[in-house]
Amino acid sequence: MTELDIAVSESQLRLLLDRLDMVRLELLRLRAMLLPEEELSEKERKELEEARKEIAKGLCISLEDLIKKMG
Repeated sequence: MTELDIAVSESQLRLLLDRLDMVRLELLRLRAMLLPEEELSEKERKELEEARKEIAKGLCISLEDLIKKMG
């Protein structure tokens, strides 16, 4: 193979991978549309609101920090 052949092949591979990503995103979007939505119970709604307030106050830990702490 010459350098030109390799460059074209890499370009085609990138194009294929980009298209594959677009197909994956579309499949995820379609799956989300088809999945039934659950209604939150009053208890779940309150817990979610409390969690959002804690996050807003900065009373949370990042995943990276949690992983470091847990080892």
